[in-house]
Amino acid sequence: MNISKPIKDSSFAIYGLGLSGKSTLKFLKKKGTKTIHTWDDKQIKNKKKNFNLFKKALDVVDYIVISPGINIQKTKLKLKLLINKKKIITDLDLFYMQKKLVKSVAITGTNGKSTACKLIQHIFKTNGLDAQLGGNIGKPVLDLKVKKKSIVIIEASSFQLAHAKFLRPNFAAILNITSDHLDWHKTILNYKNSKFKIFSKQDSKNIALLNNKKLIKLFKKKKYSGKLKIVKNILLNNKIKKQITNDYLLSEPNLENLSFAAKISKIFKIKEKIFLKAVNNFKGLPHRHEIFLKKNKITFINDSKATSFDSTKHALKNNKNIFWILGGLPKIRDGFNLEGLSSNIVKSFIIGKKTDYFKNLVKEKIKYKISYNLKNAINDVFKELLLSRNNKATVLFSPASASYDQFINFVDRGNQFKKITKKYAKKFL
Repeated sequence: MNISKPIKDSSFAIYGLGLSGKSTLKFLKKKGTKTIHTWDDKQIKNKKKNFNLFKKALDVVDYIVISPGINIQKTKLKLKLLINKKKIITDLDLFYMQKKLVKSVAITGTNGKSTACKLIQHIFKTNGLDAQLGGNIGKPVLDLKVKKKSIVIIEASSFQLAHAKFLRPNFAAILNITSDHLDWHKTILNYKNSKFKIFSKQDSKNIALLNNKKLIKLFKKKKYSGKLKIVKNILLNNKIKKQITNDYLLSEPNLENLSFAAKISKIFKIKEKIFLKAVNNFKGLPHRHEIFLKKNKITFINDSKATSFDSTKHALKNNKNIFWILGGLPKIRDGFNLEGLSSNIVKSFIIGKKTDYFKNLVKEKIKYKISYNLKNAINDVFKELLLSRNNKATVLFSPASASYDQFINFVDRGNQFKKITKKYAKKFL
């Protein structure tokens, strides 16, 4: 699919009016685009009439801009969208369809991409660069106010990449790939292929970054045009290793994020002194192994962003004497392997609407209690803590599941955990 005419002379249908949809509409109007059709499944006013008009428009418009969260297979517009699949793009594509482009760094991966993007932005800013961050984190990319010398850092989700047609970052990276979002992608192969689309439009002037042997092998098999740079563990450099004092970034999986950030900093010729300064004063993002309270030998960690066991296992590996709160909506085909980890766990406390599922995964491996909801779990944890008052302990909220059974999202889940925990700590510790 080629860009046949300017954005202002093209016609568009925007499906989904969440953050990215509204951002797209604003962008197109600013560009002077005259023909724009919109639809959102939550639309109420003139619903049937507007739906039919939008449905007809899908056949005649040049492009269909779809919001990342929309699963084509689960919408009433499924057949129309599949017929017109070649027209489907996202707001990320629109960003790259512009004639005048700034430098961009696009990051994807199953785990750690938000932290990696934020860390790279922090390093760039410490070096005095105008680094803008958007995409799946923060602002939609079309809302960024970029200048000629800006560097845009984009967090790209598998949902956005699945429909990508024009994405062509100067620098692109896949941090890692493990089984995730199979309810949307159906197979791990589809999921993996969507991630690899981050490299598909790169040319020989662009750089691709990978650190995993299997992913490197696949990159070479697909014969992408981008210049491949292999990312090595930063701790192999003993000189730099001795000068990094930020324990947060030295723990798994942040070590991977740190290694990618180091490689990109080197490519941008950022001095080692500036890099180390930025790394050592970097603060992690909320809800990602967030140590938010320490009191009476007890460390409280909010890891609400851990929506799969693969995300959670790093927290279980990096802590001891854990009182583990878990549970929620399990991911499709996600399983637990507690081998080598169970000795770190004192007891687990299961919440959510799928308690039997999680009980069957942990029973006979670790002690557990069915707490059903977060408040009960925290209350149960504090009862246990009072019995072992003189011992060091880690209270870890790392659900290893999605949040939508009892919470709005992982942010709401994490904030509630912190709020209730602080209340109990003030009362009992």
